[in-house]
Amino acid sequence: MTTHEQARSRKERRRDTLARLTDDKDSWIATASPDGQPCLVPLSFAWDGATLVMCTRRSNPTARNVASRGEVVVTLGHTRDVVHIEGTAEVVEGSALAKESADTFATKLRWDPRNRQTWVYLRITPRVVKAWREENELKDRLIMSDGRWLD
Repeated sequence: MTTHEQARSRKERRRDTLARLTDDKDSWIATASPDGQPCLVPLSFAWDGATLVMCTRRSNPTARNVASRGEVVVTLGHTRDVVHIEGTAEVVEGSALAKESADTFATKLRWDPRNRQTWVYLRITPRVVKAWREENELKDRLIMSDGRWLD
């Protein structure tokens, strides 16, 4: 018989999610082209306290999809500890990203693409965040709705 940890409260999930956003470096980002062609790629990220900041080549499908549709899904973790983020995204030129956000990205990932012409930032604002580990947390996995953390 499999036993699972007790389900976390929404407050505990929010705390754990914010820790993951601060500490984790890698994620999966899903976008779609204007005609609906899906694209799923791994990208590193930094959390600036309100948005996820990623970087990719401007010619990659992910950047093109964000520019045309502005919608993304980002996931952190593995299948037994998931953070699922649905958000709006925008492409930001290196020199146009707020200095604090660009500094956070450069410090966390030890790479500074601000002056690289072929690279752009993706700034993602979460709208919906869900977090769960096992089946016992599926029912109450929603921890952010309409861009607001739930109590």
